[in-house]
Amino acid sequence: MTKKVIEIQGLYKDYNTAAGVFPVLKDVNLTIDDGDYVAIMGPSGSGKSTFMNILGCLDRPTKGEYILDGHSVKSLSSNELAKLRNKTIGFVFQGFNLLARSTLVENVSLPLVYAEDQKELRNKIAKNILERMGLGNYFNSKPSQISGGQQQRVAIARALVNQPRIILADEPTGNLDSKTSDEIMKIFDELNQIGNTIIIVTHENDIAEHASRQVRFLDGKIVEDSRNKEKAEA
Repeated sequence: MTKKVIEIQGLYKDYNTAAGVFPVLKDVNLTIDDGDYVAIMGPSGSGKSTFMNILGCLDRPTKGEYILDGHSVKSLSSNELAKLRNKTIGFVFQGFNLLARSTLVENVSLPLVYAEDQKELRNKIAKNILERMGLGNYFNSKPSQISGGQQQRVAIARALVNQPRIILADEPTGNLDSKTSDEIMKIFDELNQIGNTIIIVTHENDIAEHASRQVRFLDGKIVEDSRNKEKAEA
């Protein structure tokens, strides 16, 4: 039986503004199974980025239930939530979010600092995963010394370093050319094939087609949840 890693029930998110309460998400319901490959789509302002922040435990819903890997998020303290997030989720951002003054090894090993692993072990793990990403010759390079595509590979390596079950990627190819985008998406495809749950926010149809499932937002609600039969059967 397939395990559910994410269960969303009756989720709402409101923001208080000078003009009053502004609803961003409205009665969102979604279940994501272990090993799913999901593209979250929708126009600007549809609520998809807010939803991704809630999935990643970077924000909390106003109302509703979010169960992450069997844990009810609303019942957790900030420290408990941070530990669950660090263990369960790896993040990949459009802007890479790398530390400019740190080496690639230091950037990739950062999540392991929070896990309190010893420095020597952290560096060994970071180097192993950088080698898997084809960056074995750049351990001591700074982000500014490598290309955008290589920087995104570093960001993916950092997301994987804690061996999370879920990878959340927010517009991961948004700053890349089409050839480099294809290379990055092949990495996500391979990660899904070996068992990672992949959730990608994108507004690009060709990127979404890599996923076996497309969830489309409009005006804070899910208006479509469809399966790509060819991908699901592959």
